[in-house]
Amino acid sequence: MNTSRTRSTWIHILFWGTLWAIIPILLSEAGEDSTRAMMRGVIVFFGVALVVWLNINQLLPNFFFERKEALYILLGLALVVLVTAFVYWDHAPWAEYFTRSGGRNRGPRPTVWKYFRYIYMMMPFFTAFIGSAMFEIAGFANRVAREAATIKSEKLETEMKFLKSQINPHFLFNALNNIYSLAVLKSERTPDNLLKLSGMLRYVLYDCKAEQVPLKREVEYLRNFIDLSMLKDSRGLNVEAELEENVPDVKVAPMLFVPFVENAFKHSRVEDLEKGWIKISLKADDSTIRFQVSNSVPEGGYTKDKSGGIGLENVRRRLELLYPGRHKLEINQKPDRFEVSLVLDLNE
Repeated sequence: MNTSRTRSTWIHILFWGTLWAIIPILLSEAGEDSTRAMMRGVIVFFGVALVVWLNINQLLPNFFFERKEALYILLGLALVVLVTAFVYWDHAPWAEYFTRSGGRNRGPRPTVWKYFRYIYMMMPFFTAFIGSAMFEIAGFANRVAREAATIKSEKLETEMKFLKSQINPHFLFNALNNIYSLAVLKSERTPDNLLKLSGMLRYVLYDCKAEQVPLKREVEYLRNFIDLSMLKDSRGLNVEAELEENVPDVKVAPMLFVPFVENAFKHSRVEDLEKGWIKISLKADDSTIRFQVSNSVPEGGYTKDKSGGIGLENVRRRLELLYPGRHKLEINQKPDRFEVSLVLDLNE
């Protein structure tokens, strides 16, 4: 039992138990023995304590909070009836059918008044049951709301980190340098690559403000990123990119795939035309996106680049927040290669 539940249990026991222990004493008749009234109050107190303890520590967590409301109500009513029968056994309507030895009593049947009186006797335990349940349910709802607010806050914080580091400054610096080199050489490719970089910046500054973007815009960003990264060597790089031309009209969270591609270009040492390589694949239909990236790992491994970028751990956290239970991310590092496989379920 956790500390907060223990504290709540004792608060309810003391409140409801004391309340219903005092009421019989206050309502006792003038000629009634005060000791007898006090003993009845003590017995009621322990009956209330039993109802409250079982309700808070057994019935609510195991049935109501597990979405078994009907069973919870039935068990709660049974608990109230049984505790009342235990406390007021001699006054129960059916008590006239039994003797103290357990045999049958052939006396008169109980009157309707006895049943109503028994219902009246149930009031301390019934109100304690209902009161403790309402308080705990309200507390549970409050905790759920706080947890939802915390998750939302974490999501916003993660998104802010993501927005602040969407384009790796190192990539941007290299892209500008490469385009400048093309301009100096008066290459016909200069305007096209400048437009690609402009489109990437426009996508980051404007389109990425939305929670979701068209998949075709994300694929376009990936193509531009790959093309500009390939400018680092005029001889060409060993990069295979299989990105569907006609992607379905679906939406995804922005900048979800490029961190994996960025990571591949960082750590594959793709400039080594003999041993460096990268393979990228994205396939999609109306309900599923399958994305894979694999790259070579240079001998001796690599040193982690801290110059910017979103980072794979941050992407993992984003996926947990944005696609809970609707994604499968596998990252495998082998001696000679690094592999990433991501499957997104677009059905909500």
